[in-house]
Amino acid sequence: MGYEEYKGSDWGKSLPVPSVQELVRNDPHSLPERYIQLHTDRPLDTDMAMAPSSSDIPILDFALLAKGDHDETRKLDLACKEWGFFQIINHGVAEEVLLKMKAAIAAFFELPLEEKNKYVQAGNDFQGYGQGYVASEEQKLDWCDVLFLITLPHEIRNLKYWADTIPGFKDAIERYSKEAQKVAEEICANISLLMGMDKDGLQRSYGKTKQAMRMNYYPPCSRPDLVLGINHHSDPDIITLLLQDDEIPGLQIKHKEEWILVKPIHNAIVVNVGDVMEILSNGMYKSIEHRATTNESKARLSLATFMFPYDELEMGPMECAVDEHRPRMYGNMKYLDYLRYTLGRKMEGKAHLDNTLKIKTSSS
Repeated sequence: MGYEEYKGSDWGKSLPVPSVQELVRNDPHSLPERYIQLHTDRPLDTDMAMAPSSSDIPILDFALLAKGDHDETRKLDLACKEWGFFQIINHGVAEEVLLKMKAAIAAFFELPLEEKNKYVQAGNDFQGYGQGYVASEEQKLDWCDVLFLITLPHEIRNLKYWADTIPGFKDAIERYSKEAQKVAEEICANISLLMGMDKDGLQRSYGKTKQAMRMNYYPPCSRPDLVLGINHHSDPDIITLLLQDDEIPGLQIKHKEEWILVKPIHNAIVVNVGDVMEILSNGMYKSIEHRATTNESKARLSLATFMFPYDELEMGPMECAVDEHRPRMYGNMKYLDYLRYTLGRKMEGKAHLDNTLKIKTSSS
């Protein structure tokens, strides 16, 4: 399970597109046709107050969960089964670490375009500054600029994409990366217990992991009813930790066929189940479609931290998740093949998972 010598991320590439931030800076009312979403994909409720309430999205006390509190463990089980999303408080990541991470992201996107372009995505590497999931010259684009970095393990980092001209940038990522990994591992350990294994059962299944960060900048848009910051998708990982903007909402999740706004909680971290967890658990815990919306007046920043399995993992349901009452729902596939398939296409809900690994039944 050793890590291959670094030769780019080897996950595929995303086609280069213009910076949305610069587009808005040059003309705040500009809205090129490629950003106008199809009618079926548009965020019709641009007034966030009109969106269904997010008050029922589970909120877990991470400190209690880590101590093995029965009620919090039960809440984790229900959150992963019924929502696929939850927010954690008392997670132990110091406020200073959160603030410095957010400041580092803001500082990067405040750089002049010519400076940011020093870190632009290159060749077959998914890392760098640009956009993700741009697979053709015709597809609709997200109203978002991105800096994507592989952050763990240290030996496969490509520091040419790290903005070393920003004071404290590397240190901020280093500190948050370490803390986020601890949080992700503790959540997975608790899910492992819920699946009837010991705390290390899941980790033994997926082995070593990689961590990556996607730093998002959503400029304001004169017509937020026509665009999306990120189109609807599920995450092709084990679990994702999202650091939201405390003041500006934008994340929406799909629950019972409705889009629900996830209102930010000060210093909380949003957690969501990834496709890999859904496959390993044989659908017990499901990855959920989510998207990001924009607004007319303020730019919004967010940070998604992903926990990926190693590339050679042969994914499939774990034995403990399959029995006569819950037959096998997914086939097997090498993780790198699944990731390349996913990243090489536009975001399209959960179509990637359904088209590759989901076993079709007469009722599906």
